[in-house]
Amino acid sequence: MNRTDRLYALVEELRAVSPRPRSARWLADRFEVSTRTIERDIGALQQSGVPIWAEQGRTGGYALDRARTLPPVNLTPVEAVAMAVALHRMRGTPFAASAGTALRKLLAVLPAADAAEAQRLAARVHLIGDGPVTPVPAAVADAVRARRVLRIRYADRAGAGSLRDVEPLGYLGNPRHWYLLGWCRLRHGVRAFRTDRIISVGTLAERVPERELAPGDLDIPGERIRRLSLV
Repeated sequence: MNRTDRLYALVEELRAVSPRPRSARWLADRFEVSTRTIERDIGALQQSGVPIWAEQGRTGGYALDRARTLPPVNLTPVEAVAMAVALHRMRGTPFAASAGTALRKLLAVLPAADAAEAQRLAARVHLIGDGPVTPVPAAVADAVRARRVLRIRYADRAGAGSLRDVEPLGYLGNPRHWYLLGWCRLRHGVRAFRTDRIISVGTLAERVPERELAPGDLDIPGERIRRLSLV
């Protein structure tokens, strides 16, 4: 176990038994290092602000103040974007600013790769107003995340159905509906598919080619639309 992993594991070990202490000898045996190494590790954690203190005596050792620490937050990129969409609906409330700072704190503890993936997914979500409450089919959501081509049967406004292969590019949400934004291979252009009009959906093995959504593709005045932001 490298030192970074050991420091993390030390905190979690002390958190698990808090407020009871663990002796340096016990921890040394647990992590198969010397007591001197444990003492150096505990000192490094204390200097970084982790609330660990030493209890003297025969039954003493190191203890962690559980009330002043949080367990690791293992958000996935999709969960981070889901929170951002939910918090977007708090705009105009007395809690909007606090919601934004809470999201930033959560993003700060994500691994760099997960944070970058969350930013990539968020950039594919476009909102008008507060965003909709209608559901998005799970297969559609999975394909947008995995960047897979979809084969959908879609009903237009008049109810006429058509079968289309679509390269998902993201989402558009207005106060009433979610739309799947994608490159339609039938129409050879970007189209918005209202998700409640998708009759059936299947995911193909083919990955979506590198294609970005241009500002003019949506045919919506720029002042009415905004990308979802994680900051």
